[in-house]
Amino acid sequence: MLKFTERGIYCPQADIYVDPLLPVESAVITHAHSDHARGGMGKYLCHQHTAPILRLRLGMDIAIQKLNYAETRTINGVRISLHPAGHIIGSAQVRFEYKGEIWVVSGDYKLFHDGLSEPYEPVRCHHFVTESTFGLPVYQFPDPSTVFVAINEWCARNAADGFNSVILGYALGKSQTLLAHLDTTIGPVFLHGAVANVNATLSGIGFQFPGERITPDTDRKAVSRAIIVAPPSTFGSSWLKKLLPYRIALCSGWMQLRGARRRRGVDRGFVLSDHCDWRQLNDAIVATEAETVYVTHGYEGPFARWLREGKGLQAKEIQLHGSETVEDDL
Repeated sequence: MLKFTERGIYCPQADIYVDPLLPVESAVITHAHSDHARGGMGKYLCHQHTAPILRLRLGMDIAIQKLNYAETRTINGVRISLHPAGHIIGSAQVRFEYKGEIWVVSGDYKLFHDGLSEPYEPVRCHHFVTESTFGLPVYQFPDPSTVFVAINEWCARNAADGFNSVILGYALGKSQTLLAHLDTTIGPVFLHGAVANVNATLSGIGFQFPGERITPDTDRKAVSRAIIVAPPSTFGSSWLKKLLPYRIALCSGWMQLRGARRRRGVDRGFVLSDHCDWRQLNDAIVATEAETVYVTHGYEGPFARWLREGKGLQAKEIQLHGSETVEDDL
């Protein structure tokens, strides 16, 4: 039912693409990260919580059709529905059903509940398209609850020593998860403008997060013993240097690897990702009961080979040009 083309994952019967790589007339979007949601589409179909972020990123005048989870839209006989992916607020798996055949495209997903996004739900299908961002056995993440405790302890220690705590995480997804689990009694919370913009947009659909936007008029003396949440792209910037003295941490699944923190040049690395680790990927795929698994977006070759040899599944690696993982997304 689905084909893998230079424009992306395509359903010919419904004439619609999933997270297309190039402009097309109709696109269903799994979530609003930039490597999945691109401009130039004729019309967009997405979860209702993804819609305002798409408008923030791609323009207020784009044409959007919104769905709730499990709500069905039928196009030329193909039943299309969205199901929770657990990746970020509004993220969705896309289910296609046509003449009894079912395909599910996962987008990006994770199994642990972050307290914000609708928790991941396995969807039984014949064919499952999975990401493999962390599709190697070395990526086995700690319990996120222990990571949040460690982050707060680190921030408290920094404040006691007279330092600001700068925490780097993607403006959409990671920053909101961090803010939802911060101990705000440690000190004042400040936000980079990109994080503040996302928070303001999400507030329109009922999500509230702590923190004050840093602007050119912000009194830098007021930013003292504070917690500052910013995207990784600010590392080494003049914007960040104005907030000294600080200690800086990066939250990412890549922090699992020894030496990653040193290469990044940060003081602390916290293993926290909005993607599945190795165990979650395996558990999720088994739960779908899929006959065929298509592996993309990450370690396609090694993970597909593992599914064939270690799990006895029919697994095929699919490399979509232009679908490389956006580093800030992790």
